[in-house]
Amino acid sequence: DACVIRWGLRAGWMSQELFVTFGDQLGEVATAPSEVGGTFNVWLNGDLLHNRTETGRFPELKEIKQKIRDKLDPERDLGHSDVNSP
Repeated sequence: DACVIRWGLRAGWMSQELFVTFGDQLGEVATAPSEVGGTFNVWLNGDLLHNRTETGRFPELKEIKQKIRDKLDPERDLGHSDVNSP
């Protein structure tokens, strides 16, 4: 869920990227508006993977892809998303 006014575009972009990567395993990728300003949460099957309010930052797409992969298919190769940044 995300604050629609401020983070709607980012949520839409991340949803699209996750669907492209995991569409066959996720079945659905959705964005939902939040009534609380500044909210940007990423959920998977009821588990909170990232909470912007708690961390004070947005998640990197790579970070979210790795967390989803680790829960759905730990052996899956994510290509460049598995490479550590220098």
